[in-house]
Amino acid sequence: MSVGIYIAVMAGVTYLIRMLPFTLFRKEIRSPFWRSFMFYLPYAVLSAMTFPAIFYATGNTVTAAVGTAVALLLAYFDLPLIVVATAASLAALLIGLWV
Repeated sequence: MSVGIYIAVMAGVTYLIRMLPFTLFRKEIRSPFWRSFMFYLPYAVLSAMTFPAIFYATGNTVTAAVGTAVALLLAYFDLPLIVVATAASLAALLIGLWV
């Protein structure tokens, strides 16, 4: 098949995913539960996609756990993302060299 067909199909699928909520939900959502659900849904999906990948990225559960702990600790103190990512990667690397 042509690459153009693949791109057209993906464009159609992406458009449908974004268009369907607008056509199905024409009224404003007033329920506090559903408003809260829709607000937190992107964060939950991102976490569900990212968190398992963290523990398989290094190939070693110990280094992944140490890197995650360092990242969570530094993020708790509101440090910039580049600092958190660099420190977590460095911690995982150093533990990987040590273990």
